[in-house]
Amino acid sequence: MDQPLNNTKTGLATSILWHLKYSLGKDIAKATKRDYFEPLCMTVRDHLIAGMIETERRYVQEDRKRVYYLSMEFLIGRSLGNNLLNLQLYEAFQDALAEQGLDIEELREEERDAPLGNGGLGRLAACFLDSMATLGIAGFGYGLHYEYGLFKQEIEDGYQKEKPDFWPSRQDPWEIERADEACVVPLYGRIEHGIDRQGLYNPMWLDWQVIVGVPYDMPIVGYGGTTVNYLRLYAARASSEFSTEIFNDGDYFRAVEEKIAAETVSKVLYPADTFAAGRELRLIQEYFLVACAVRDVVRRYLRTHTTFDAFSEKTAMQMNDTHPALTVVELMRLFVDEYELPWERAWELTVGTLGYTNHTLLSEALEKWPVSLLEKVLPRHLQIIYEINRRLLEEVKHRWPGDLDRMRRMSLIEEGPEKKVRMAHLAITGSHAVNGVSALHSELIKKALVPDFHELWPERFSNKTNGITPRRWLLKANPLLAGLITRTIGADWITDLDCLRGLEPYAVDPVFQQEFMDVKKKNKETLREVVFATTGIVIDADTLFDVQAKRIHEYKRQLLKILYIIHEYLLMTEDGLTPLIPRTHIFAGKAAPGYWQAKQIIKLINSLGDVINNDRRVGNMMKVVFIPDYRVSLAEKIIPAADLSEQISTAGTEASGTGNMKFSLNGALTIGTLDGANIEIMEEVGEENIHIFGLKIAEVEKYKQSGSYDPWEWYHHHDVIGRVMDTFRDDRFSPREPGLFRWVFDRILNEGDYYFHLPDFLHYIESQGQVDRDYQDQSLWARKAILNVARMGKFSSDRTIREYGRDIWGVI
Repeated sequence: MDQPLNNTKTGLATSILWHLKYSLGKDIAKATKRDYFEPLCMTVRDHLIAGMIETERRYVQEDRKRVYYLSMEFLIGRSLGNNLLNLQLYEAFQDALAEQGLDIEELREEERDAPLGNGGLGRLAACFLDSMATLGIAGFGYGLHYEYGLFKQEIEDGYQKEKPDFWPSRQDPWEIERADEACVVPLYGRIEHGIDRQGLYNPMWLDWQVIVGVPYDMPIVGYGGTTVNYLRLYAARASSEFSTEIFNDGDYFRAVEEKIAAETVSKVLYPADTFAAGRELRLIQEYFLVACAVRDVVRRYLRTHTTFDAFSEKTAMQMNDTHPALTVVELMRLFVDEYELPWERAWELTVGTLGYTNHTLLSEALEKWPVSLLEKVLPRHLQIIYEINRRLLEEVKHRWPGDLDRMRRMSLIEEGPEKKVRMAHLAITGSHAVNGVSALHSELIKKALVPDFHELWPERFSNKTNGITPRRWLLKANPLLAGLITRTIGADWITDLDCLRGLEPYAVDPVFQQEFMDVKKKNKETLREVVFATTGIVIDADTLFDVQAKRIHEYKRQLLKILYIIHEYLLMTEDGLTPLIPRTHIFAGKAAPGYWQAKQIIKLINSLGDVINNDRRVGNMMKVVFIPDYRVSLAEKIIPAADLSEQISTAGTEASGTGNMKFSLNGALTIGTLDGANIEIMEEVGEENIHIFGLKIAEVEKYKQSGSYDPWEWYHHHDVIGRVMDTFRDDRFSPREPGLFRWVFDRILNEGDYYFHLPDFLHYIESQGQVDRDYQDQSLWARKAILNVARMGKFSSDRTIREYGRDIWGVI
């Protein structure tokens, strides 16, 4: 019989002590403060497991349609605080621990971030899981159980150094291993071309090797604790079949090597694909995720159904970007090969089940796999891809007879010296719904990325603007502001972010303005301590905190902010001008290990800091800091402390962005371009409460198409630009390493300035000047910041998930 969990202070304390003694084998009398972290998590997990069991019973009883969200990344971060808040047990546990002389916040710091993602893509997936559980949707995530997630970033002599981040170095307290639900994944092998009893072609995939996928479930609790779904992460294990024959032949070393090779599949997040072995491993990773997820989904469906007639009515699978695009092929393979459904019926079920979210317009980010590699690793899947392509091109030919160029553009196979499979085309063809993640991005998908597919299937395309969960990004990350809001307008905003509109009348209230700015000041003081602890740099919480925290990439234009910093520095040191306000420029973010320019940008930021922070002429009017190892828990410290949020990507390059939403929700003003979700943020908060600058996408496209942009013209015609650019040529910020940053001069002036830094630079300076003037008037700044918070209701991931649920998944 189930025993009800005791949520009293005494009951929780008893449970913690029980786990300390009996789950961990610790003598309570000798236990240190750190020893209490895992028993605390185990006690919380007891509540989560009880909720999972009850939630599953409810879903089965109601025969609920289930949503499965497939993503190579889930950037969960830390779970303890989030679970306590969503269970609404934070205060109860705080009191229970206090009786033991323990501080719950100190114990929370013992938890490591789960580094199962790279950036916005993985964090979005985590927000979506939170919202699905909060809304009571039967929604589950599928991902990989990486042992080495995103690397730990250290800074040595200003350079990024990647250190392995071995996540399960001690067993994760939230995971539940489900070895009894492991999946077998076939790889390699050959196709034998046979004929069945009816005389029809019957290919057989033979001699494949096997990897076993072992699932680990991580509970995902919605706010209020009523619904507890889970994220299922698969770890690769060698199968017994994989090595028995080799063992029997006496080649033990080779057997061990093959076991290690099999388990490598889930070792590392995004192995480097510069070399053939890395590309092969990455393809296997993607198929491993897909194969495990599809088999698990089908198996779960068949527990309560005897035919596939209702499969697409009871199952929705969402592909988060192109990484899981092989879901289209694997689902067809199972239906046709293993369950012997006719192709047409299998295709109808597949398309009816799948949805595809595109996250990028950058050509290098749209996956294309060599046909030769697919033929080696997944020979049966390549056959199915060719058949899907044949039928697609027949449909195109019927619709547009004789249009060979259109057929070439739409084909799943890209012709060339090396034939490649276009994974985005595969995902679009195999899905009944295709969406972008901001209004601008979704229009560009239809008009620029895949206009032919939009013309063929216009009904499939829609927009689902991204969102963020307010539980993580306001309630948890900024408890001081969350408390002020709740005291002022009540707590309904936690599950209905539109309620923040109730703050609008307080934007002009001097008392509320002061309380709001006091919260901001305290958050800045907290970040000041983090900066000192991680960099040794002392910053002033009374300065404007100007923050750019995101993945380091040229299109995100950290270089544009660097140009502005140099401009301001030269005004102070060469022209003797004093800025209107003091600023602290804060950067954070990781560069891909193989991305040389991005890593050099990090070095440049640190070199700027070395020069500027030690120049007596500058004093406290400007500081430049780079905070290492950006991750979810660090973002929770940086974002609440920001005054100004830098969202300055080149127009037309950022699909949406979610950092922009997090900063605005926490009371930072945005300086940004008309790119991604910045446009919709401007529409919501009002043009007067955001600082927009730069080229519009039409102007960028005009430059590109006409070839009329010449960076040297801007250099010669604008002294401001010439002076800043010359610092890279003249080693102003690398006096002991001549030529170190000459690449920036060449990249912008001699290599074409692909991301249009110079045309946007002068307007950017003007906008920053307006920021200075606004910040001088603290009452004006407070009003604008409060209105940013009040008008962010649209950007809740709850709204986004409701739209997916209504328009794509059919669960709302």
